[in-house]
Amino acid sequence: MSNIPAISIAGRRIAADAPPYVIAELSANHNGKLDIAMKIIEEAKKAGADAVKLQTYTADTITLNSDAEEFQIHGGLWDGKTLYQLYQEAHMPWEWHKPLFEHARKLGITIFSSPFDNTAVDLLEDLNAPTYKIASFEAVDLPLIKYVAGTGKPMIISTGMADAEEIQEAIDAAREGGCKELAILHCVSGYPAPAEDYNLRTIPDMIERFGLVTGLSDHTLDNTTAIASVVMGASIIEKHFTLDRSGGGPDDSFSLEPAELAALCRDSKTAWAALGQVDYGRKSSEHGNVKFRRSLYFVKDLKAGDVITADAVRSVRPGFGVAPKYLEAVVGKRVSIDIPRNTPVSQSFLL
Repeated sequence: MSNIPAISIAGRRIAADAPPYVIAELSANHNGKLDIAMKIIEEAKKAGADAVKLQTYTADTITLNSDAEEFQIHGGLWDGKTLYQLYQEAHMPWEWHKPLFEHARKLGITIFSSPFDNTAVDLLEDLNAPTYKIASFEAVDLPLIKYVAGTGKPMIISTGMADAEEIQEAIDAAREGGCKELAILHCVSGYPAPAEDYNLRTIPDMIERFGLVTGLSDHTLDNTTAIASVVMGASIIEKHFTLDRSGGGPDDSFSLEPAELAALCRDSKTAWAALGQVDYGRKSSEHGNVKFRRSLYFVKDLKAGDVITADAVRSVRPGFGVAPKYLEAVVGKRVSIDIPRNTPVSQSFLL
């Protein structure tokens, strides 16, 4: 698979010919407690995730403190709140970032974040973040994308709600800003999103259309969609992750718990390994079983010179005789030696 798109994050190569890169999205699942955020990082590492991702914003950097109708949330998980109230509750205090980055590095798991404005990028640069993620809702913020690109770090852009033209605009902004290593994630920005909304056949089209490392940001409630995406060419899987789905946080209800994340890390890599390549040859696990294929055996005692009649030979297991496809050629021939019944048919016995 030469010339396939690839990026590298903290020394880990990410491409279609490498195991899927699994990102545990911590998001708002800290529920306002630093020790919970620390524990989530520990559990992500234990589960086998490649990276854990934060979100870096405050209510003031992401929205306005207004009760006007367009700032009200109606329906869904956050019904009755204003945007400001939601983000005030959900945001991760900026002073947590340094201890969380240090904790992740001590554990040996990659940590990075989604910045939502330039000041967030500056904070993350001070912490030497190895990469940046642009959230779906910010994929139309081309100035932010250019600012992130200016760091020279790899960038991952989620494409929820973006049409093909908007995805191309985001890619162009990243390239113009100087981004050399870029990946995009197919995403449905529903929380949760039903599997049938995902249209995973879009992933190979994205790979062909945009020529980038492509993955999946998955908001479904189980792992099926994410694992299936690997078969469609996804190289990155991002999933929200929590300690307890009933924890009551803004994102808890559509997040994976530790055992489920461990299953995703394991099963997505199994799916990738199973893809392999086009190969009609005999596989290593089959070699010992070749002898149990069918072949031709003599089922009657024959004397040298006897004609082999149709009832004197049969296709049976095991496979030590000639292949069954030679049955018509064998019937009517004479045998060159005495043959006891239950002997495999060999060309060397035939006249």
